[in-house]
Parts: sequence; C-alpha cells; structure tokens
Amino acid sequence: MSSTKELSTKNNLQVLFEDNHLLIVNKRAGDIVQGDKTGDKPLSEVVKEYIAEKYNKPGAVYLGVVHRLDRPTSGVVVFARTSKALSRLNKLFAERDTEKTYWALVKNRPPKDVDTLVHYLKRNPKQNKSYSHINEVPNSKKGILHYRLIKELNTYFLLEINLETGRHHQIRSQLSAIGCPIKGDLKYGFDRSNKDASIHLHSRQLTFIHPVRKEKLTISAPVPNDSLWNACI
Repeated sequence: MSSTKELSTKNNLQVLFEDNHLLIVNKRAGDIVQGDKTGDKPLSEVVKEYIAEKYNKPGAVYLGVVHRLDRPTSGVVVFARTSKALSRLNKLFAERDTEKTYWALVKNRPPKDVDTLVHYLKRNPKQNKSYSHINEVPNSKKGILHYRLIKELNTYFLLEINLETGRHHQIRSQLSAIGCPIKGDLKYGFDRSNKDASIHLHSRQLTFIHPVRKEKLTISAPVPNDSLWNACI
C-alpha cells in the first residue's frame, strides 16, 4: 500500500494515506468536510480537485464522505474513492469498529488524571450544541469516552481521549461538563475564542481495518503548527 505525507501546495492539502480505495487527509481547523449552508468550499471538493489533478482524470471524480469532524477541529478525515470502499467503511464506522484517539488542550486540570466519562447528551439543534447530563433525560443519547492526562504545560493540560461512542460535540460537551473546556471553545465555556476560530481539539489517530485489503491501518495526523500544539510534541 502506498502511504504518503506529502503536502499539495496548490490546495494546501496534507495527505496522510492514499491508495485506489481510500484517501485520508489531515483536516485544517476551519475547513468544512462537506458542503453546508455557508456555501464555503468544502474539503471534499478540494480532495476531488487533488485526485483529478494528480491522476489526470478528465471526468467527474467519485469521492465518498465517510465521517466528519467539527469545523473548528483538526485531524484525520477518511474519504472513500470507490463505492465498495464507502459502503464497507460506512458499516465499519456505524458499528464502531474503529479506534479514535483525540488530543485536547484544556484550561483546567481534570478531577482525575485518568478517567472514563459517562453522560447523557441531548442535542439542541437551534443552538447547534449538546448538553451533558449525569442522568438520562428525554431524547438523550449515552456518551462514553476515556481520557488520560499526558502533558502539563504552563497554563494548559493535554488530554488524550479515546471515544467509545460518537455523539454530536461529545468531547467538547463532556469535557466542559467536568470543568475542563477546550482552549478556544467559547460555545462550551472557554473564556475567549482563538483568533483563527479554531479550538484546540485534534483528531490525532485513527485505527481501522482496510475495507478491501483487510489489513489493519493506523493513521496519525501531525498537530497544527502553533506554539501551544508544538509544545505538546
């Protein structure tokens, strides 16, 4: 399998892995994965342009969106280059047969250095926000994540998070619920936004079985190039 960490300077696209079936990129904070009401150019279109240019494809390029990351979040995003890969990946992600690892920089030290958080998350579509409850409430969904403190900076704490469920804004909401809002995440309780509208939440690593070759893939995404993230390495 060919794996690459090249940077396409034309589209500012960092490709982490590609073969005939998959294309995996390191999403920049601020990019939207798929088109929405903003009308901004989505990452999926940038990836299509990359494929068309690299492989000299004259017609329409097929690309399937497998999963998404919140707009202010960075990190690993998987696209399918064939319908067969897409259907198999959709099943894989729906059944949680993936290992997702995130890094988050938070302003407060968590109550425990290692813990499992269990909340019932209720989404408010009008606010585009999810609220975490200790007990089940109507129309809520159970959210489970595991975290560990892996580094202390001068004023921030780096948490490594493994998701057991995939709920709307799950990490952001659950960390906020224990008094640890993510840096820059004004919506979930941080005191100010980042200048570039990002939040310091990064999809660091994704492990899954290749949908066609049936080999285990572990893809890691470099953190964004800023002083705080760089201090975490």
